[in-house]
Formats: sequence, C-alpha cells, structure tokens
Amino acid sequence: MTPAEKSPGRVAFVGSGPGDAGLLTVRAKELLGSADLVVTNPDVPSTALAYAGDESEVRPAVGEPGEVAKDLANEADAGRLVIRLVAGDPLTQQAVVGEAHAVARTDAVFDIVPGVSPGVAVPAYAGIALGGDYTEIDLRNEVDWASLASAPGTLVLHGTSAHLAEVASALTEHGRKPETPVAVTANGTINTQRTIDTTLSALAADVGETVGPLVITIGEVAGERGNLSWWESRALYGWKVLVPRTKEQARDMTDRLVGHGSTPHEVPTISVEPPRSPAQMERSVKGLVDGRYQWVVFTSANAVRAVWEKFSEFGLDARAFSGVKIACVGEATAAKVRAFGIVPDLVPSGDQSSEGLLAEFDPYDDVFDPVNRVLLPRADIATETLSAGLTERGWEVDDVTAYRTVRAAPPPAETREMIKTGGFDAVCFTSASTVRNLVGIAGKPHQRTLVACIGPKTAETAAEFGLRVDVQASKQLATVLVDELAEHAAKLRAEGALPPPRKAKRTRRSSTSS
Repeated sequence: MTPAEKSPGRVAFVGSGPGDAGLLTVRAKELLGSADLVVTNPDVPSTALAYAGDESEVRPAVGEPGEVAKDLANEADAGRLVIRLVAGDPLTQQAVVGEAHAVARTDAVFDIVPGVSPGVAVPAYAGIALGGDYTEIDLRNEVDWASLASAPGTLVLHGTSAHLAEVASALTEHGRKPETPVAVTANGTINTQRTIDTTLSALAADVGETVGPLVITIGEVAGERGNLSWWESRALYGWKVLVPRTKEQARDMTDRLVGHGSTPHEVPTISVEPPRSPAQMERSVKGLVDGRYQWVVFTSANAVRAVWEKFSEFGLDARAFSGVKIACVGEATAAKVRAFGIVPDLVPSGDQSSEGLLAEFDPYDDVFDPVNRVLLPRADIATETLSAGLTERGWEVDDVTAYRTVRAAPPPAETREMIKTGGFDAVCFTSASTVRNLVGIAGKPHQRTLVACIGPKTAETAAEFGLRVDVQASKQLATVLVDELAEHAAKLRAEGALPPPRKAKRTRRSSTSS
C-alpha cells in the first residue's frame, strides 16, 4: 500500500463510565470493538476493556500529557484507530484534557466520546437522589473548604479513606453540622459496591481504611437513601454463585445472576466434541434432505448446533427441514432452533423433560403420518428414555450420536478450594451430568452452599451425591432457575435464616457534638 492509499487513522478519547458495563455507551463499545490500539489508565474498569477486539493492542498510558498525546498522534498517523480509554468521563480529568489539547495541535483527527460520570452514577446506584442542587469536587485537587462548606445543597466528593479526617474536620470547622448524613460508596456501580451510612462527625471512624476510590455524598439526601437503595438490596447481592457450564453456554444464566446482584463464576464441567465417526450424522442429514423423516427431536442446544454445523458442511440451510416436524424437549432448546429461523412444532407445555415431551407426542398413525421415522440426534451419554418411549408409540427411531461429552479439566486450585470450603454462596446445576462432572473434577460443594437444580433428574443426581437440594426450578429454564434461587434467598432472609444483602453497616459511632 502506498502512502497515498494508507487508511487514515484517528484518536478517540473515550470515557468508560464508573464500572458497570451496562453504563458504557453504544459508541464506546463500537469504537473499542474496532480499535487497533487501546491506551488505558490503571483505574479503567476491566469490564470496559472486555469490549476491545481480539486483535486490539492494549497498553498503559506512560508519561506526561504531552508525551502521551505525541504517542497517540504518531499511532494515528500510522493509520491506526487509537482509543484513549479513561475511567468516567474524559474531559473531567485534567491530565486527559491536557492530552486532548496537545492532540488538537497536531494534524490527527480526533473524537471525544463522553462517559457516564461517577459523581452522578455512583450516588444513583447507592439510592441517593441528588436532584439538581449539588457540588462535585475531587479531593486530590486543592480545596477551598470555606467555599465548599457554604455551597448550597449536597456535596459529592471524590477521594480515598486518607481524605476523610480532613473532610470531617474542615467542613465542621467551616459551619457544616456534625450530624449531617454522609454516605460513602466504594466500588461504585459494580457487584462489589459497598455503601457505609454515617455522619460527618463519625466519618473517619466508621469508614476506617476502606481501600480504593470513594464517592462521599454529604447532605440530607444521603440519609434518605433507604427507599431508593435498589442496587445493594437485590436478593443475591454480593453472592458468589458457581455455574458449572462454559461461559458461552451460561450466558443467559449469568446475565440473570448479575441482574439479581451476584457475581457468577463459570466452571466448565464438560467438553463437547464431534462423534468419533461422522458416518451416522452424514447419513441422517442425507435422510432429512431425501424426506426419510417425519420428525426431528432435539434434546439439547448442543444437538441443534451439531446438526446445523453438519448442514453448513454440506452447504445446506433451514430449507432442508422443509416438510419435517421439529420437536424440542424444552424452551432453551427451542430458543436455539428459533435462532436459526425455524419455529418448533412441539415443545412440552408442562414438564420440560423427555417424559414431558413423550406425554404430548402423538403415536404414529398410518393414515395421517406419511412417514413413520424419527431422527433423534443427541449426546453419546444420553439415556434411552426418549428413544424407547417413541418406539412404544409406534415410531421407528434413528438414535444418532450427534456429539460426545467428555469431562473437562479440573478448575484452578483456588476455585476447587472455594467449592470445598464454602467460598460460593450457591451453585446452579443445569443437568445431571454437571453434578457428576463437577464433583468428579472439583469435589462436592460445601454444605453451607445453597444448591439449585433445574429439574427432577438433576435434583435426583445431586441427592445421590449427598447434596441438599434447596431449589428445584418449576420450569426447566436457566432463567427460571436463577429467579427462583433469588426468591428462595429473599424468603430465607425474611425468615431471618440469612443475613441482609451484603452491604456495609456502621460498626462504630463516635459521639456527636453540637
């Protein structure tokens, strides 16, 4: 490529927001996904960096603003899309403002993508309604305490525990009442957020040496946050929940767990591999095209994926299912079928299991059914229940191994130790094999860990291993399993069997003076 043909580069100053990945702007996600280079600060949340493309180079900003700006401009001049990623909002940080001015003096094309300000977001996640009358400052800069103390409305201060004693003494010295309510929030907007309720006089004593950046909200609204404390009051807030599935398989479940306030930890217990011989699957796909089958019965999303991959291998698409009826054992499997543009003909309305499907599967009728054969692609370790039940109903069943499941490698030693010693608050089992394999590769969960199972077979296997089953989902869907675990936790908490959601409380209160 000649210099004249070189793609123009650019620099984008992008705010990552305060930490919650859901607060990252759509534009920021787009740019991160396309970036050639991401230049970051140490306080940038890892949740934002997760959106960088697989091919993106990520490195820290080094040097004074002018030096950083020179590096950014040079990389852009080389034709790269350069993201200068900063926590919060880029133009609220003086050093980054200096970088932007320096880049503006070069020939580099640049963008500025605002981020959600921690000064607004963190109080909101703590349930504090700032209204429109508040003053926000960074305690790392020089502070005019007299002016700050006399400022109307609420104060929102950014600092660390090292600033707290000075904040309390300086503000009370300049007229703020010692009993003024204060809320101090650490790890704002993520699932380890922790808010301590105190007063100005007790501030340093109650918060102690809390680590990391803090947002300190001072004013009457800080004392009224109880009604709006939506983030830290969720049923599973602060819980660590073990999910014995791969990250890809567990996406819906982990999203739901995060929504209830927990931190999910995925531990793959099985690895899905192709069958040892592809001949069976190849004959089955040919049979579908030739009209050999009346029904295809899918028992898992993995089975759907295996058939679709074989279709792609032969250059086929959804039209190969023309004239064939599709049955799915449950809604999760049906959702995978719908993702390929096909609407299943039968999904059990009741028990979402092999037995539930058989209860609603019509017997073969030689008058109404032009073909008497059913294709059943499934795992090598699947039980015979479904195949035998269909045969009893007069169908000829081609029971085909679509994929093999093999036990995954053991998780890291730290994870195994957490499992055995009760480091996880709950575990969500989605199949009997996840129970067997987790115990096999990592040991039994500790008795204090709540056990949630997606259905009766899974619960039965858990019981066989000596596990107490606390929750059995009323419907065999991962999202239902999580919702009912949250309901169970809330019920136990209401009965006094569990402590409140994990939010900090005052441990010590200094005497107030007037």
